[in-house]
Order: sequence, then C-alpha cells, then structure tokens
Amino acid sequence: MNDQFYRMKRLPPYVIAEVNAMRHAARQAGQDIIDLGMGNPDQPPPQHVIDKLCEVAAKPDAHGYSQSKGIPGLRRAQANYYARRFGVELDPEREVVVTMGSKEGLASLATAITAPGDCVLAPNPSYPIHTFGFIIAGATIRSVPTTPDEDYWASLESAMAFTVPRPSVVVVSYPSNPTSETVDIAFYERLVAWARENEVWVLSDLAYSELYYDGNPTPSIMQVDGAKDVAVEFTSMSKTYSMAGWRMGFAVGNRDLIAALTRVKSYLDYGAFTPIQAAACAALNGPQDIVEKNRNLYRKRRDVMVEAFGRAGWDVPSPAASMFAWAPLPPALRDMGSLEFSKQLLTEAKVAVAPGVGYGEEGEGFVRIAMVENEQRLRQAGRNIKKYLSSLGINSTAA
Repeated sequence: MNDQFYRMKRLPPYVIAEVNAMRHAARQAGQDIIDLGMGNPDQPPPQHVIDKLCEVAAKPDAHGYSQSKGIPGLRRAQANYYARRFGVELDPEREVVVTMGSKEGLASLATAITAPGDCVLAPNPSYPIHTFGFIIAGATIRSVPTTPDEDYWASLESAMAFTVPRPSVVVVSYPSNPTSETVDIAFYERLVAWARENEVWVLSDLAYSELYYDGNPTPSIMQVDGAKDVAVEFTSMSKTYSMAGWRMGFAVGNRDLIAALTRVKSYLDYGAFTPIQAAACAALNGPQDIVEKNRNLYRKRRDVMVEAFGRAGWDVPSPAASMFAWAPLPPALRDMGSLEFSKQLLTEAKVAVAPGVGYGEEGEGFVRIAMVENEQRLRQAGRNIKKYLSSLGINSTAA
C-alpha cells in the first residue's frame, strides 16, 4: 500500500534487497553462506577507542542531547586529520560538520540544497544514496559515467548544454563504490575548474580514502586551490577504523554548503551520542596503526580472492582501492544478468554478492564483491564457485 505515498512512488524496488532476503532465508535454514554482499567490516575498532566509549558512557552527565553539528573537539580532530593527511587547513567552526555516517550527511545535504525539479549529475553505476538522496529530495537525475575518462568530461559538457534546468550539483565518489576506480589530483583540478566555470556544486564522497593498495595515497578534492568555492567532501570512520555501526562521518569544505547542512541537521537530529563522538576523537587523535593494518588486511584479502576466483574460472579484476571488487560476469553467463547470477551463486555456491544492476542500469553485467570475509573463507568461496561453474560446463583456469 505504500505506493500511495509520493516519495515511495519515486523509489524503485531495491534490487539488492532481493538477494539480501534470499541470503537471510538461507542462513535461517542453517546454510553456511559466505557473505561477500554487504560492505560491512568484520574487524573491531581499536581497543583504546572502545575504552574511551566506555569511559565517557560511564559519566552521569554524558547521556543528554549532544550537539547536532558535532562536539568542538571532534570537529577539531577532523580538521587536524585533513591537515596531516592532505595538507588542507579547515576552520572547525565553519568548514566542518559531524554527520551520522557519510550516507546521512549526503542525504541531509540533498534535502538542504535541492528544490523540486532541480537536476543533479550523478555517476552510473553508483552507491544508491548518490542518486536516491536527491530523488527523495525532489530532484531529477541525469547520469554521467563513473569511469573518469574523456567520455566523462564529454557527458558533463553535454549535460550543461542540453539539460533544462541546467544541473546545479555533480556527485563524485573516488575510490568508487561499487567500481573501485580511482582518480588523481589532476582530475579534481579539472573538476573544480569546470564547476567554477559552470556554477555547479561538487559533492565528493571520500569514504574509502585510506583503503588504497598501489602505494599512491588517495587524494582529496580539497587539495585543489579554489575547491572550497564549490565543493564539500564527505568522509567516514566506518572503513578506516572499523566503526561502521557507530555511524560517524564528516562533511568539510564550502562554508555555505556546510552552513546549509548544519541548519537542516539542527531540525532533524540532536547529533550522535556524546560518548561515540568522544571515542571518535580518540580514534582520530590517537595511534593510527589500525589504518595501515586495515589497508594491509584488505590488500591481502584482495590478492587471495582474485587468485582463488581465477583458479575457479572467474577472472576478477584486481581493485586498486576500496574494499570491493567490481567483477564482470563470467563470459559464458553474461546473458544471465547480474541479478539472476547473484541468485544462482547464492543458491548453488553458497556465496552472496551484490548484483551490479542494483547500482544503476550501467552496472548490469557486473557484481560487486565485498572483501569482508577472512582469507580462509575467501578460498572456500573460490572452491564453491569452481564447483558451480564446473556444473555448468565452465572449466577452471587451473587445476
């Protein structure tokens, strides 16, 4: 019956939810499912972060409403992170706001700056909130490619020339979820120049800033001169510090956009639980060895997964960053489609992945594989997939 509601009519069925429901049913039935579907970190945060949470939570005065924009110490900690990691100076008062994860921040900013009928440029395929945050707010979406090549720039120019009303926002996210593609600082320099020339806001989602594997640290759009004139950037503690369920994120950058986001949030929430914010300070200000530890963890899992799946007869491109691999369907099964392939992989191989079509129509023909199981489980997934593909007459590339 909820299709009677205006905003529900604008939201298509969540394709990924179909596979999630099948996975849940299989587990309820006692099946051992190797879950590579959701990007849900399986490691705990550092002990000193948990200790700080417990310490502050034990204080009688720590349980009231917090600050919607984030406690001052946490905003300073995020500004310090940008200074040491990217060499970017931020004003904690006017250029930083704490969000309940980057997902909430993006959705709240969409609410703040979008009028019904506005046009937003968003990548396809992309993480769903990059499009649906704006759709819920009343905007229309014009898709641009996710791959940052010359076709990307041509699509931006075409959008500005032929879209009415002219687009007012462009969303970028590198390392990309789901495709794991990356960009260099030259990309951001060109994007900032384009956005300034065309009077378009840039929303950059940098949730996977610390999960890079090629020795080249992920850049921030904020490193570009003039970026603060047109851009805000979202980051998250979910993957960097294994704090996904804590819902801790940030938006930084353009003061007008930060002010708009801060104002909307003041109507919508009272901020994250104060002990969580205090613990987030401990994570940002304390020992950073977990950052390198997590990077090495996912890199090793990537290598094991690519090797094990390759031996099974499924060539998976090795991602340069993020906690995901973006894998084309085995050529012999291309016509099956990503949703049906994901269902069969779950049913026949007991391996859950996310169908690429759930990230936009340009994701058809791919699945997203989250590296959130340990190396032993990834090898087991490879063996299960080998049996499944062999049953279809698809031979493995190695014995």
